[in-house]
Amino acid sequence: MLAIPKHIKGDRTIWVVVFFLYIVSILAVYSSTGTLAYRFRAGNTEYYLIKHLVITAFGLGLMFLAHQIRYTYYSRVSQLALFVAIPLLLFTLVKGTSIHEAQRWITLPIVNLSFQSSDFAKLALIMYLARMLTRKQRVIKDLHQSFIPMVLPVVLVCGLILPANFSTAAILFISCIVLMFIGRVKTGHIMALTGIAIAGAAIFITILTVMPESGRVRTWQSRVNTYLDKENSDTYQADQAKIAIASGGIVGKLPGNSTQRNFLPQAYSDFIYAIIIEEYGLTGGFLILLFYLILLYRGIRIAHKSPGTYGALLAVGLSFSLVFQAIINMAVAVNLLPVTGQPLPLVSMGGTSLWFTSLAIGIILSVSRSIEQKETVHDNTYTNG
Repeated sequence: MLAIPKHIKGDRTIWVVVFFLYIVSILAVYSSTGTLAYRFRAGNTEYYLIKHLVITAFGLGLMFLAHQIRYTYYSRVSQLALFVAIPLLLFTLVKGTSIHEAQRWITLPIVNLSFQSSDFAKLALIMYLARMLTRKQRVIKDLHQSFIPMVLPVVLVCGLILPANFSTAAILFISCIVLMFIGRVKTGHIMALTGIAIAGAAIFITILTVMPESGRVRTWQSRVNTYLDKENSDTYQADQAKIAIASGGIVGKLPGNSTQRNFLPQAYSDFIYAIIIEEYGLTGGFLILLFYLILLYRGIRIAHKSPGTYGALLAVGLSFSLVFQAIINMAVAVNLLPVTGQPLPLVSMGGTSLWFTSLAIGIILSVSRSIEQKETVHDNTYTNG
């Protein structure tokens, strides 16, 4: 057991944050899946606990393996990953599995495992964009040599995600915009891209609105109308989340004592933050927010100390994307934003989404591991000298 910490490299604070969020996830998922257990598993509440433990353990294993690989290898991997991600997104649009009127999943044969191709595409695109920004630094202000080649995959991937998952496409696009800004892309080019993207999304939604069978557009409209017109809309989800948060008080009802988990839809995924506040109070909710902010801060520090441009862009791009998604989820839970369907990274119940999040954090840790190795070599050289 004493030998295990020797193999854990990289930023120790990030490891602590991840372990804390994993523990919270296990407790919250076990508490919030009681209704599922009675509906589908004849009251076997341990089923979802064991399943989530296995998923979490596998995610931790993926994180450990990812952080052992030198971060520069991910630059080469990103090319293949993006090459695979685009056909997967196309296949999802045409033949994907539909769940809750959203065609976002691909079901693998034999193992019968479903995963969202957009989770893989997000990771692939950020790795690839960091690579392009690094390789184009000498001509980063040039429109034709730099900007257009790196924007094309961003537009393509986000455009393929958009029809089935507007919120994921928006989060990924904003993350790419932030990464390009940090990568010194010309501000005018970024503003032009943003304007074109907003206009394109508006035109796309308008076209779908007048077409038959445009179920996702009706869902988006319903969510926005519910958020803007609370008096005349069905606000059941938001109301149940508010009750959960209000009844939590300062210290909460303590683990396992939630009552709103029996009434709140998606209590184990989209609205798990409301259940956490109900059981752990505002104190618990604040700690969750604080740990995500710490994760972002450590990602920025790693980027600042990174030995190479690619490592810096990789660390800041992945950490911003994860924390931005977390903030969106928490804002929805407290009714600051319309419902988006975004899970809380590392906390919500899920399979492949948690695995890809774990991989992303493992890559961030890989960058920090390289920083540690460089500092160790420097210190040894200084001492021996």
